[in-house]
Amino acid sequence: MDQTIDATMDQTMDSVEENGNSSRQEKSLGILTTRFVTLLQEAPEGTLDLKTAADTLAVRQKRRIYDITNVLEGIGLIEKKSKNSIQWLGAGPGCNSREVTDKLTQLKNEISQLKAKEAEIEKYYGWCKQSVINLTDDKANKKNAFLHDTELLNAFQNQTILVVQAPVGSSLQVPIVDTNNTDETKKHIKHRIHLKSNNGPINVTLVHGDEREHNPWSCSMTTLLPPPNGNDFIFGLGPQEGLTELYMNHD
Repeated sequence: MDQTIDATMDQTMDSVEENGNSSRQEKSLGILTTRFVTLLQEAPEGTLDLKTAADTLAVRQKRRIYDITNVLEGIGLIEKKSKNSIQWLGAGPGCNSREVTDKLTQLKNEISQLKAKEAEIEKYYGWCKQSVINLTDDKANKKNAFLHDTELLNAFQNQTILVVQAPVGSSLQVPIVDTNNTDETKKHIKHRIHLKSNNGPINVTLVHGDEREHNPWSCSMTTLLPPPNGNDFIFGLGPQEGLTELYMNHD
């Protein structure tokens, strides 16, 4: 009977000792996790080397560090940069302060307002796009889809007018002119236009009205690109010319 009681007491003491050791281990692991996360949050750019962390925290069993990192990675608070380096993805120290919380709320409100504004702009853009499609697809409007050279000249008086006809996908660049020049030097500024096309030739026409004032038969548009062919009637017919001259062979 006494032996049975002694055996039972020994088992009970062993159980209490094991529970005590387990409790101490859990407490120790919790403290280590807290210190590790703090060290990770304070690391430059949130990147921490595990070997450095083990030395700083004086951890003899590096397996405990890996146990912590596995849990943190599993809940999405860190990611592995390399074999022994991790990146913190959570918030930094002091993230629960009232100031940070208010700032976060403000930013969320701004994002919501910007999304609403973006949706409104997209709506108006869709309306405008559909209006252009309706306008261009209307058969009654297609016959009027052009501008006369005199309209351009009247709209842009005393200005150089270039009409560019280019394939879809062409690019046009106009380098910015230095605006610090004086009014006198601005008169002599030469503007440059860079045109590029990978889908076909580009036609550039200069619109001018000087010759039209003196000769009503002359055209006010001069082809610049591609260079004019000598046999092309790009200037129209003169007052003394007719269809015979237009189709005459100039070999």
